[in-house]
Amino acid sequence: MTGVFSLLPEGRPGLLVPVPGAVPGGSEDLARYLAVGGYAPLPAPDRLLDRIAEAGLRGRGGAGFPAAVKLRAVRDAPGRAVVVANGEEGEPGSVKDRWLLRHRPHVVLDGLRLAAAMTGAGRGCVYLSDTPAERAVSRALAERPPELPIDVVRTEHAYVAGEETAVVRRIDGGPALPTAKPPRPFESGVGGAPTLVANVETLARIALLHARPDATDAVAGSHLVTLSGGVGRSGAGGAAALVEVPVGTHLKVLADLCRHGRAEAVLLGGLFGGLHGAGWTDLQLDHDRLRAAGGALGCGALHFLHPEDCPVSVATEATAYLAAQSARQCGVCVSGTGALARTLTAVAHGEADDDAADKLLRWSGQLPGRGACGLLDAAARIVATLLAHFPDRVDAHRRAACPACAGATPEDGRRFAVPVP
Repeated sequence: MTGVFSLLPEGRPGLLVPVPGAVPGGSEDLARYLAVGGYAPLPAPDRLLDRIAEAGLRGRGGAGFPAAVKLRAVRDAPGRAVVVANGEEGEPGSVKDRWLLRHRPHVVLDGLRLAAAMTGAGRGCVYLSDTPAERAVSRALAERPPELPIDVVRTEHAYVAGEETAVVRRIDGGPALPTAKPPRPFESGVGGAPTLVANVETLARIALLHARPDATDAVAGSHLVTLSGGVGRSGAGGAAALVEVPVGTHLKVLADLCRHGRAEAVLLGGLFGGLHGAGWTDLQLDHDRLRAAGGALGCGALHFLHPEDCPVSVATEATAYLAAQSARQCGVCVSGTGALARTLTAVAHGEADDDAADKLLRWSGQLPGRGACGLLDAAARIVATLLAHFPDRVDAHRRAACPACAGATPEDGRRFAVPVP
């Protein structure tokens, strides 16, 4: 099964609703959004903030940080705040943010409005790199002029461009590259003001939560996930889908749903959650449970590996892509991702030294946390989980050529790319 669909129980509110009131281009129009409770008045911003905290809503950008904590930090910082809807989807295997901006821009703008009310912000921004999304957001802003000034800020697509300090830097007129922390954006962000950088799905869930106070926990307990895999080295394609699911859904259910029931492994969280082999079917879509299993949910993108997919080849292409996407600002990231990618490429091609696995194991343990953003951590986790879950496959590459690993190693991430449905 491919496309866009929901696994939520009947009657449970979600974000992947049909858009029969669409305007040319496929966006939900203002009349349709108002009909489902959109842009409802907010007489008590603090009460909504309390409900977000009580529901345990977590950010959907990757880290899963509690949304209420982030909102309160911006609200309580000195100065007039800025709120940013971050729609720059750096992970090549994720489509949820672009889908929301293209097809349901009003729900994102409504969430941005509510975030501004809760933080006392005087300015908003929508940050993106996708042209159809930009057109949809601009139409929505023209349909309903916002209550506070909202700028649409365009950036060039890159893996690191959506990192929150890169977002701030680009909005301020600089390059979309991460900066050292502290300060973090909630302390000093756009123009030096306390800044909330929130993923667009997070904002959309805030809007849905406000419109449906009777279903607060259900709204907070659902995720948009992108499912892909089974395309080998041929590029984007295969069975891919954008699905809305309850927290706790078993990954095997998602694999079967999208014709990946043959899968023998899964790459979690886009490129951030690592590779998982035996036992992956027992994993559940939940931040804490996946972390306990040594993985991460990240942006909610799952790439399934079929029997013909070599995990060494997949890990090699992922690390090569990350090395190519490095901002090249941190020496440890440039040298670390480069060393991981080169050594793993040598393993994949049957050209590695006898101590290659030992070096990869050592580096994957030493490098996390040493870069300005999460790119280095992602590369290290991919290598660490490859070694942990597939030691025999790694060792086998020293003894015989692997057809799946033959040829050059693409650095463009096309194996993981998914078209927006």
